[in-house]
Amino acid sequence: MSKGGLLYHFGSKDALRDGLLERLDRLTDEDLERARNAPEGVVRYYLRSAITDVTSDLALHRTTMAAIRLVLNDPVAAEVTRRCTGRARELMLEHVEDPLTAELVLLVGEGLYMRAALGEEATESLLGRIDEIAERIEAGEPAEAAVAAGVRKD
Repeated sequence: MSKGGLLYHFGSKDALRDGLLERLDRLTDEDLERARNAPEGVVRYYLRSAITDVTSDLALHRTTMAAIRLVLNDPVAAEVTRRCTGRARELMLEHVEDPLTAELVLLVGEGLYMRAALGEEATESLLGRIDEIAERIEAGEPAEAAVAAGVRKD
């Protein structure tokens, strides 16, 4: 699409940005709903889709990458992106009892996403090991035991 075509549909850079961010919000909500209803559960869905969203070139991936490009220089884009990430964190906390384990799942998913986005060959082999990755994360020490052992919970 040409610059003129974009301006015809959006009128300004801010309107284009706002359209992109509204799309990110909507696609994130749709993805979180799919995660809630996923037969394999939220954790495995999140980890698996961190790779498959990229390798399948889904709309959420393309929109996320466009938003990430804006985040560095645009506080509105940064805020919307933080809200989307926050909603994913809330969903994970609904399904993972320990907050630290929930955060680890999110971080592993973000790492898998980045590797897939960079086209790393190892990503495909990791996709076949999502259940093992999830089991290792889920087998971690519960927060209460960590606190009793003197390990910080935050």
